[in-house]
Amino acid sequence: MSKLQALIFDVDGTLAETERYGHRLAFNQAFSQAKLSWDWSESIYGELLAVAGGKERIRYYLQQYNPEFQSPSDLDQFIAQLHLSKTQYYRDLLGQGAIPLRPGVKRLIEEARSQGIIIAIATTSALPNVLALLEPTLPPHWFEVIAAGDIVAAKKPAPDIYYYVLDKLGLAAGECLVFEDSYHGLQAATKAGLKTIVTVNDYTKDQDFSEAILVLDHLGEPDLPFTIMKGIELNSQYVDVSLLEKLLSI
Repeated sequence: MSKLQALIFDVDGTLAETERYGHRLAFNQAFSQAKLSWDWSESIYGELLAVAGGKERIRYYLQQYNPEFQSPSDLDQFIAQLHLSKTQYYRDLLGQGAIPLRPGVKRLIEEARSQGIIIAIATTSALPNVLALLEPTLPPHWFEVIAAGDIVAAKKPAPDIYYYVLDKLGLAAGECLVFEDSYHGLQAATKAGLKTIVTVNDYTKDQDFSEAILVLDHLGEPDLPFTIMKGIELNSQYVDVSLLEKLLSI
């Protein structure tokens, strides 16, 4: 039986509810600043989340929702500039402390580090966005590897980002556990041979998580028990290292 050596976390929706209260608002601010009449409602943004990556999301929106838009001659540059503006607005939001970590995240990471377990990140979010969330909440140096953005060519649901992290850590998939919040994230981790715990949010709660070893509403706290949505019954109210070691052995 492999010993638990590392925990690998997705960021958006997993560490914090950044999609609804961060990225979506920042996209709309960037559109307004560019004098575009686009407005991504919560429902539209929920559909756009099926596309991994912010720049890719803008391009998909133009193709599927706004085909009448008169694209500039250099569409790639136009999209890149919009995304750059959005990133700055997003970082400003996070700098204001507007988006807290989800329940149990900081507690579990602190416990894992105290027991010598490595912590890493695997996300399609751009590195500046990741650091903007971490700096006021979790010291970035706590993470052995932060794999973010375009560091690999194929984004989730491709497994490339997880292969990259495993290679950098020098660990086998059987020595790690992953935390994700979406179907695409789960698919990426599963294809890399990684066992995955899913903590759902309002955008992802109805997705297919049949391949996850455990699906919860959040990681839980001693005074805020989690709810099991899929998986074995547990004699626990919150996720801790002891529970994770049991799950790895399943």
